[in-house]
Amino acid sequence: MKASNALWKERLAGKLPEELAREIDIFETEVELRQQGKIEEKLFAETRLRRGVYGQRYDNGQRHDGKKTQSLKYPGGSTKGPNTLWDAPGMQRIKIPAGGLNARQLEVAGELAEEYSDCIVHVTTRQDFQLHFVHIEDTPVVMRRLASVGITTREACGNSVRNVTSCPYAGVCQDETFDVTPYARALSKFLLGHPDCQSFGRKFKPAFSGCKQHACGLVNMHDLGAIAVTSRENGTEARGFELYVGGGLGPIPHEAKLLDPFLPPEELLPMAQAIARVFARLGEKKNRNRARIKFLVKDLGIDKFRDLVLEERKAMPGDPRWTAFLEELDRHEEKPLRPPGQIPPAAGSEKYQRWLKTNIRPQRQEGYAVATVALPLGDITANQLRALADIVRRFTRDTIRSTVEQNFALRWISMADLPELHRALDAAGLGEPGACNLVDIVACPGTDTCKLGISSSRGLAGELRSRLATKSFQLDEAVQNLHIKISGCFNSCGQHHLADLGFYGVSRTINNYKVPHFQVVLGGEWENNAGSYGMSMFAIPSKNIPEAVDRLTEKYVRERQPQEKFKDFIKRIGRAAVKSLLDDLTGLPAYQTNPSYYSDWGDPREYTTSDIGAGECAGEVVPQVVFDLGAAEREAFEAQVLLEKGEVQKAGQMGYQAMVHAAKALVRNEFQDIPEDFERIVNEFRARFHDTQKFNDPFVGGKFAHYLFAAHKRDGAPFTLEQAQHTIEEAQLFIEASHGCYNRMVAPKAP
Repeated sequence: MKASNALWKERLAGKLPEELAREIDIFETEVELRQQGKIEEKLFAETRLRRGVYGQRYDNGQRHDGKKTQSLKYPGGSTKGPNTLWDAPGMQRIKIPAGGLNARQLEVAGELAEEYSDCIVHVTTRQDFQLHFVHIEDTPVVMRRLASVGITTREACGNSVRNVTSCPYAGVCQDETFDVTPYARALSKFLLGHPDCQSFGRKFKPAFSGCKQHACGLVNMHDLGAIAVTSRENGTEARGFELYVGGGLGPIPHEAKLLDPFLPPEELLPMAQAIARVFARLGEKKNRNRARIKFLVKDLGIDKFRDLVLEERKAMPGDPRWTAFLEELDRHEEKPLRPPGQIPPAAGSEKYQRWLKTNIRPQRQEGYAVATVALPLGDITANQLRALADIVRRFTRDTIRSTVEQNFALRWISMADLPELHRALDAAGLGEPGACNLVDIVACPGTDTCKLGISSSRGLAGELRSRLATKSFQLDEAVQNLHIKISGCFNSCGQHHLADLGFYGVSRTINNYKVPHFQVVLGGEWENNAGSYGMSMFAIPSKNIPEAVDRLTEKYVRERQPQEKFKDFIKRIGRAAVKSLLDDLTGLPAYQTNPSYYSDWGDPREYTTSDIGAGECAGEVVPQVVFDLGAAEREAFEAQVLLEKGEVQKAGQMGYQAMVHAAKALVRNEFQDIPEDFERIVNEFRARFHDTQKFNDPFVGGKFAHYLFAAHKRDGAPFTLEQAQHTIEEAQLFIEASHGCYNRMVAPKAP
């Protein structure tokens, strides 16, 4: 039985850092005042977000992995919880800087999951923890208990500096330039609550990598990224960082731009502060859809942005904290618990041998290895966390980190201990092989708990994992090493742009039913710090995605050239060939023939309860707007093919044209005789759909309409490669939004 907030506050009195204890006390008071209606919700929303407290989605108490949600008690005995933090639980996000943890912190996370959540801790793609189904009145005690073991939830959400991520192999990687861990932790500590980081228009995500060639830091997709480099002057080697700014995923991914090729360590914190000041001063505040720093860098250009940052750096007053951390670098050094060793020659079980192959990574320190604990869907139970804490104490000196692939990395494992370690992990249900390969699928929470989820990312991930697990070790090794990443919507929380095989959730209205679909995204590169982004191609019904994965991987095995990467294979065969391979999967049977297509993975209910009537005679009546939107989709695809051929100007223009024709599809639904005049189409769309807010998405507002207006404004101007690619991505999202608008138009009105 959980103790009361007051009791825990008394127990922990004097055991928390004074400043942190005071902040939690203030937040607890704000919760009480909001419940009394004495604080405006708009103000309180940002306050709670900056403490990591989110609202979450409810769906009649049914999770999309088929399990019932727990601890859902609503006023009056209602079975459907309202989407408010006062009548139903929400989500608590927990910051884990650089993913670094110890055994006691694992135990406390497990205790909190058991007492206040659904007994599950979710590891995110930013090395954070999330607890779902947490009542807001319990969040202060959750924060206090975390603070008692050195963990904060401050600025885990909101318009703030989010968790500073870092390579989980930093310090032990055979290929790293140097260990970036102490620098990542120093930046995290320095920017936490910093006055210059409190007036951003949106979030700000930093990341560190110890090398260029691996994926562990994913610097290319971050607002601020640092890659370890060295230079040699007068026979002396000096450390530094390649500093990047302006990366990001979201609906339209942006590659980070190089700000400084060699930033000395003593300039790391002041330069980050200068960047934050420029972002806070010049970044967009009113239009949240353009408020990330990537848009500021894009609008100004990297050269102008660099000049502004350097001017800001010169004007800033000195701060001793900028370099104080450099004197403590040696204190960071990790040490093993047991002496080095070699893997015992005994063969062991088949499962153990597979685990050795996929989950073990030799360290640069001879005789030691990193063992990855693969977590399906990023979830670990309270009991498993306790067991893992015992294992960490037994085999290491508290050297464990969370990873961006939603796993745990146990560091400094003596090679001689690997058989014993696997037995201990396996007994706790944590010894599955397949880490960081095809079966280790990354997925965001999606429709299970996220209000923005469109299709069930976790449901699809679970289905693919189940199917692939039975045959993954019989597959060609090149296929085993592919990455699958799934997002429940276009926002890329599952990082679908970086995957060999990426998918993001969309919906379609077919035969008068809403049907869950996923956009297929191919051509991403996970390595080289997220070296390149894939592009969405076309939507496939959710239930056909496993077949699409089978066809793509089988074709890759049959036709790839020696050492050819998947992204290069896709580029070589061309998108037209991919479309031909998967084209028949874009259709689906009639509802009466196979109703399973009309529900989502893990949820037997219809994807929508709206039934707007069936067509008569031999076939369904397909409205003209559906044909027109389909034609716009084809144009967007043709634009991708043109870009693939290097015809940049034609590709960008075709992407713009696809947007205009999607807008025309909606306008023609109301104004049948709209002419083929782009200026007239855009103006009619603005008046009929944008100004009336009919086009606005319930969650992102009119964001996608502005893609059309911006593209129309620059019509006739030459395209760069990046501009053309962005225009095509924007076209795809505008078309998806047009589908959504039409779906809302034909949905039956509530009685």
